[in-house]
Amino acid sequence: MNFTRNCLGSLAKCRILVVGDVMLDHFIWGHVRRISPEAPVPIVEVTKEEFYPGGAANVARNISPFSSHTHLMGRVGKDMAADKLRALLIEDQVDPAPLLVHETLPTISKARVVARQQQIVRVDREKLLPQTDDELAEVGQRLRKLAPNLDAIILEDYGKGFITEKLMQLVAKIAAEHKLIVTVDPSPRNPLPWAGVSLVKPNRLEAFAAAGLEDHLLPEVPLENKDLLEVGRVLLAKWNVASVLVTLGEQGMMLFERDKAPHHIPTRAREVFDVSGAGDTAIALLTLALAAGFTLQDAAEISNHASGIVVGKLGTATLTPDELLAAFE
Repeated sequence: MNFTRNCLGSLAKCRILVVGDVMLDHFIWGHVRRISPEAPVPIVEVTKEEFYPGGAANVARNISPFSSHTHLMGRVGKDMAADKLRALLIEDQVDPAPLLVHETLPTISKARVVARQQQIVRVDREKLLPQTDDELAEVGQRLRKLAPNLDAIILEDYGKGFITEKLMQLVAKIAAEHKLIVTVDPSPRNPLPWAGVSLVKPNRLEAFAAAGLEDHLLPEVPLENKDLLEVGRVLLAKWNVASVLVTLGEQGMMLFERDKAPHHIPTRAREVFDVSGAGDTAIALLTLALAAGFTLQDAAEISNHASGIVVGKLGTATLTPDELLAAFE
């Protein structure tokens, strides 16, 4: 496809709401020179620390360089991590106003200690509770207020409790009333019936798990891989959706649409340093492109180029409009 600066202009007009499990990512970078005398563990001499929006917040962060009309809904606690997350979102031009505040649960956070580009340990702070009826009512109120000024909604599920079947049904109902696109990045830990959404985007592992099939890792190219083709057929029927996009890592993406032949999009990655957040980038740019009026195949192509850029970066990375333009040259 031909992707030009005019295409970026069409992306910039889109209004997207990301709904899901929000987190704060904390990276501690350093050097290891010796082993601790207290225990057989490395001593990390810290050189820098960085904080990023994580989970559903990272999806919103991936959209914001392309569109300033980006909103985020999820659950945070009454703590310093929530304050830090809000500040980062505002800095990235993401609207944090739709976030719900829980009185007792902590904001989900993940601290990663990295030395010589190798993650040594990850420390998670989280307590997982499903969304309450009161929270669902609050979501409904906020969503109905936002919906007239939206083009698309992304449901970003990390299996942390915010995305439930009731919430999905509520989002699908309100989206249908306002003719909004709804895309889903599912979690295998939270199998839900996705009927009513526009598209579901699992990765390969999630797709095979959801279909209840074993991946035999056949050597065939994706369009000749009988296991993968069966997964697409099963998921279209199981989820009762019009389209499923399966991300395949180094093999790119496979698009399955009802009553159409499967479509393979080869990878655009030149070098792979870190796959952290690549799925977030994929769903962000895919939805943005669909909201801008691109065809499903062209939107998947844009998403694939974007993912190929971020896997060449370390950490929870994003990309710029100029980088995306350059990828199509």
